[in-house]
Amino acid sequence: MTSHQPAPTVSVGDLKLANHLPLVLIAGPCVIESASLCLEVAHAVKEICQHLSVGYIFKSSFDKANRSSIHSYRGLGLKEGLSVLARVREEVGVPVTTDFHLPEQAAPVAEVVDLIQVPAFLCRQTDMLVAAAGTGKPVNVKKGQFLSPWEMVNVVEKLRESGAKGILLTERGSSFGYQNLVVDMRSLAVMKGLGCPVVMDATHAVQRPGGLGRASGGDREFVLPLSLSAVAQGIAALFWEVHPDPDRALSDGPNMLPLGEVEEALSRVVSIDRVVKGASTEDG
Repeated sequence: MTSHQPAPTVSVGDLKLANHLPLVLIAGPCVIESASLCLEVAHAVKEICQHLSVGYIFKSSFDKANRSSIHSYRGLGLKEGLSVLARVREEVGVPVTTDFHLPEQAAPVAEVVDLIQVPAFLCRQTDMLVAAAGTGKPVNVKKGQFLSPWEMVNVVEKLRESGAKGILLTERGSSFGYQNLVVDMRSLAVMKGLGCPVVMDATHAVQRPGGLGRASGGDREFVLPLSLSAVAQGIAALFWEVHPDPDRALSDGPNMLPLGEVEEALSRVVSIDRVVKGASTEDG
């Protein structure tokens, strides 16, 4: 395990993310189903976040390259998907993020997003990390389900030695037997010790990979308990996948948070965040 490093601040658009600063929410539909869906969710969550004085980054994927079945919906693809993200950024006025799946996608993705994301399954791929760092955008890396938190030191070293301008590390659960994930809450403290702002992905953490045979299952009733537990440690951001009607969503429905439940859940989370951080939440 690595000794604790000074707590850095990562800038994403006009927002500053750090483990000691006020919580930021990263949220949106799992996959870009349509421009109208993304705009609906982005506008609604932005309004909630403004009401609660929470910074907001919109997230959705242009491609879900690791779906359980070859017949599963993957998204709109790179060109059309980035066009939707650009519209959200311009029309809603919030920073945006998305994941990429091939090193050559990093440059075009970076032209649109404020934060570039490396998926959990690809978090050890050196070419992916070097490409992400080379964009000059801050990088969010999801810890692989197959890695211990202390092994993320190698991921951080690859990014830093490749010139990454800012690094976020995201916890999303660890494989625990077949088709089940658990969250080791020590992971948040360990990754904070690597000198990076930490994000808790509370929706993917309740996923049951491949649990429905041709699709992943999930237990969305545990999203809020995991979120509250994580925020109690003092983290930089929460990651929630959000949909107006998760049961009709084209990807990750069982583990997504219904849009109608976001305000109450976020209000509870923010109350914990403010107690934990206290006076240290003042920027600077």
